[in-house]
Amino acid sequence: MARARIDDELGRAALEVVQRVTPGGADAAASVDRTTLALAVRYSLQLLAEHAPGGTVEVRVPPYGAVQCIEGPKHTRGTPPNVVETDASTWLALAIGTLSWADARVAGRVHASGQRADLAAVLPVLGSSTPGTSGGADTITP
Repeated sequence: MARARIDDELGRAALEVVQRVTPGGADAAASVDRTTLALAVRYSLQLLAEHAPGGTVEVRVPPYGAVQCIEGPKHTRGTPPNVVETDASTWLALAIGTLSWADARVAGRVHASGQRADLAAVLPVLGSSTPGTSGGADTITP
């Protein structure tokens, strides 16, 4: 059964709260209430899955959510061969564009396994930045 789609207005509002209270990539988990944090994470994961559809890579942000994305061979059983896992604060910084994929990998803030577990070309998923670049987001636009 498919999950209900998060309304863009609600999702953008949650992301705006995160962006407003975590300037410069501060720790969102410590600065935002859990309900808003969960909504922001799930909405940004939803945007990732919409902008990079597929089933080759599983992106996990425990305990808030996980999506499959990126075109290619789809996994159907067991642990997928391409997995990206990170915490909520790191994921939101990546999704908004205040942290680059390369910097997150070098700092050990993202655990990626598998040949295709590279999100550099599809991040950030929101804002005025073009996916694959790391200029921060000025506005929240899906």
